[in-house]
Amino acid sequence: MSIQLGQLAPDFDQNSTEGRIRFHEWLGDSWGVLFSHPKDFTPVCTTELAEVGRLKSEWDRRDVKVIGLSIDPVEAHRIWEADIEST
Repeated sequence: MSIQLGQLAPDFDQNSTEGRIRFHEWLGDSWGVLFSHPKDFTPVCTTELAEVGRLKSEWDRRDVKVIGLSIDPVEAHRIWEADIEST
């Protein structure tokens, strides 16, 4: 399945670092950017997410929510957050 810009992404339930989310409910009426990463702690993914975090005020101003997904468990994401913040 391929999703194009502007198309509706499928809904899903997922544990996250912010608790359990249902994607469409979490997104609400906002635009969304969905990052898919192969694994936590990869250098490119870490720098990408650090830059996305640095631009949070711009995302907020444009009513855009950003979320990243990877195959790793939430516990690994929480440890990775510190690495991203230091980047």
